[in-house]
Amino acid sequence: MYRSLMLFLATMFMISSAYADGGHDHHAVPTLKKQVGSKIVYGENTATLTFGPIDLPAGHTEGDMGDSMPRFNFQLPEDKYLIGFKSALSTADGKELPRNYLHHILMINNSQPSISCPGEPLFFGGAGLEMAETQFPDGYGVKLEKNDKLMTVVAFYHGAPPTKNVIATFTMYFAPKAKPIQAMNIYQVGVNIVCFTKFGDRPSDQTDEGIEIRHGVQVHTAPLKFSTSGCVKFAYPHGHDELLMIALENKTKKQTLLRTVPDVEGDGTLREFLPHQVYRDPQGFPISKDDDYEMIMVHHHPLQKTELQHGMGNYLLYMTPGSCPAKSASVTQ
Repeated sequence: MYRSLMLFLATMFMISSAYADGGHDHHAVPTLKKQVGSKIVYGENTATLTFGPIDLPAGHTEGDMGDSMPRFNFQLPEDKYLIGFKSALSTADGKELPRNYLHHILMINNSQPSISCPGEPLFFGGAGLEMAETQFPDGYGVKLEKNDKLMTVVAFYHGAPPTKNVIATFTMYFAPKAKPIQAMNIYQVGVNIVCFTKFGDRPSDQTDEGIEIRHGVQVHTAPLKFSTSGCVKFAYPHGHDELLMIALENKTKKQTLLRTVPDVEGDGTLREFLPHQVYRDPQGFPISKDDDYEMIMVHHHPLQKTELQHGMGNYLLYMTPGSCPAKSASVTQ
């Protein structure tokens, strides 16, 4: 079944630098045998990217990462503040498709540096299997300038059954011009290595697809030090099938900051992260470059399954610089 393994060779939290101009040609985006188009349509406070239509499976020339469309480069007509986004998957006639037909949508700003992965471009949004709709707390956003060189990379899962005229859309929501917005930075964290430049440091059980998940319950942890301090207002979670939980903890202060549990099928297939499991709070919680943190992910791989499984547990943390306005009584999910 196509649901049994969500391959993420070019996962949203690991390969942003692979698609930046120049370098890393050995991780280049596979080219479709039949080229298809992408377009962007601007509204007053929206921009909708449309990818396709494409017939699946479409075939690819290298790797095992899915059917990738040509990267799409664009610039905004004016400076904007991104305040949310959503993705959708359907056929050209409007029939909704299962979300795990989508391999990934990556939104990359090649003009802005990543604060979590020095030397790499900024990954500012996107979607994987979870396709969670994002709305930042009111009054907060990510600044995108009209001169920024923005790029989208899209891939469909080549294990999906044959399907004609598949279309993926990614809609960005922007703040009205007159609305005051406080800018947020974006920080990538995960149990698996999230920075492309550190791929050479991965342990033997970790690949581009994630960490090998053995049978039964598996708990993986990874220490974390932030390079900057800030106040987290929104946390976008990402996981694969068979994920039970991901979490972020401050070990210095002995605090669980995030505890995110996905909605899954009976066999562990990931459905989505329900809204109450996606952290969103205008007060936020603080992170400090002086404290020690830990990322945690828990999986269950059914004993009878023989298919190889790889897992990820990641967050995109959207945060303002400096301290939070007031200490939160409880930030646990």
